[in-house]
Amino acid sequence: MEFVSIDTWTIIFTWINLIILMFVMKKLLFKPVMKMLAERENEVGSMYEKAESAQQNAEKLEGEYTQKLSEAKEEAARIMKDATDAANKKGEQIVFEAQQKASASILKAQKEIEREKLNAVSEIKKDIASIAVSVAEKVIEKDINEKDYERLVEEFIESSGEEK
Repeated sequence: MEFVSIDTWTIIFTWINLIILMFVMKKLLFKPVMKMLAERENEVGSMYEKAESAQQNAEKLEGEYTQKLSEAKEEAARIMKDATDAANKKGEQIVFEAQQKASASILKAQKEIEREKLNAVSEIKKDIASIAVSVAEKVIEKDINEKDYERLVEEFIESSGEEK
């Protein structure tokens, strides 16, 4: 029956072995593993801090980018408005200058027409005077002074022009 019996010294030595084994494992295994776990925890914590810092930095850069983008859009809109305004002013100036040139051309043409009209009237008067002198010479058949006939014809033309 010794095989199934309980020996107190065996129990005491087993407990002592267990306590020694626990002490050795604590010194050799638990402390280094706990130290390694603490280091790993610190490393993971610093990674989280770095990731959070990087995320905050990215958000800050995104905000700056958004602000610069909106400023660039506003600047582009202002430049477009300025260019449109300048083009409109230039167009108005070109139209105004064209109108002035057209008015000047019309005025010049009217003056030219008036001058040509006066020249034509003068030419017609001379032709009529010359014709009248020829007719009068044939009718009267005597030599009359050409200046007298021109005077008579001009009086006749002036009196005809007044009647119209």
